[in-house]
Amino acid sequence: MIKLDTLAIGAHPDDVELNCGATIAKEISLGKKVGILNLTRGELGTRGSAEIRDKESAKAAKILGITVRENLAFADGFFLNDKKHQLEIIKVIRKYQPEIVLCNAIDDRHIDHKKGSDLVSAACFLSGLRKVDTEVGGKLQEAWRPKHVYHYIQWKNIEPDFVVDVTGFMDKKIAAVKAYSSQLYDSKSKEPVSPITSKNFLDSIEYRARDLGRLIGVDCAEGFTVERYVAVNKLDDLI
Repeated sequence: MIKLDTLAIGAHPDDVELNCGATIAKEISLGKKVGILNLTRGELGTRGSAEIRDKESAKAAKILGITVRENLAFADGFFLNDKKHQLEIIKVIRKYQPEIVLCNAIDDRHIDHKKGSDLVSAACFLSGLRKVDTEVGGKLQEAWRPKHVYHYIQWKNIEPDFVVDVTGFMDKKIAAVKAYSSQLYDSKSKEPVSPITSKNFLDSIEYRARDLGRLIGVDCAEGFTVERYVAVNKLDDLI
């Protein structure tokens, strides 16, 4: 069994890279094992296709150096926060036993982001209940609840509860994001436009990180919201 330190979950194949890719790159540089779980294949995206995005996500995973990547192939746009979907996520959480789960924004422009946020949060809690039975390969799984669930920030400028200094890791993040070339700005593309195909959106990946960094006195940062108070052992744990 592969034991992960962090499992980053995104409703769509590029959600994780776009919004916490630098944090993941930093964690991996520190020797942490990080996995990515996607809920859908992003088949309703304005550009590209599920097959193209499968290839792009594999390329992005290689760039970041993650330990494992899986896709549950839920219906893009139409998955629900119900028992059926919760159990599939619980199986993955119990399989990899992550200490930390990163997931979609608590509120956002795309309906799948809030749905994904609520669904993953519910699954993380239920995964810790012994009387919720799941099996993989005919073997009963043990209950497991992540210690922390953090929500990354997406389209909306939600006020973060904490930020991570990702100075020095933006280049790797940008490279992983650009693996999703079907989804991003391309001056030569004749395909339909969407909010994420503009040059401004592509540029925003860096300027938003620089602005958060500015606010904490570093070059770049990524923000997260929490479900319970952030705790420190002593005052100088804060940078």
